[in-house]
Amino acid sequence: MRVLSLVFGILAALGLLLGFLPFFGWLNWIFVLPPAVLGLIFGALGRDRGALTLNAIVAVLGALRLMLGGGVI
Repeated sequence: MRVLSLVFGILAALGLLLGFLPFFGWLNWIFVLPPAVLGLIFGALGRDRGALTLNAIVAVLGALRLMLGGGVI
């Protein structure tokens, strides 16, 4: 579970980097939030603090980007 949650966090972080580019904010719905939430779940089940923190930060930044872009009201 630990490796799986960390992999989800890294993939979500890479998607987040693309999602910060103009006109690519919609990627947060597909490539950032779902893997980050899955990583949060697996990180909590595996009690991995590092992966849990990474996924929480990525999820918050992705949601913030969506709110600033008007994707989440």
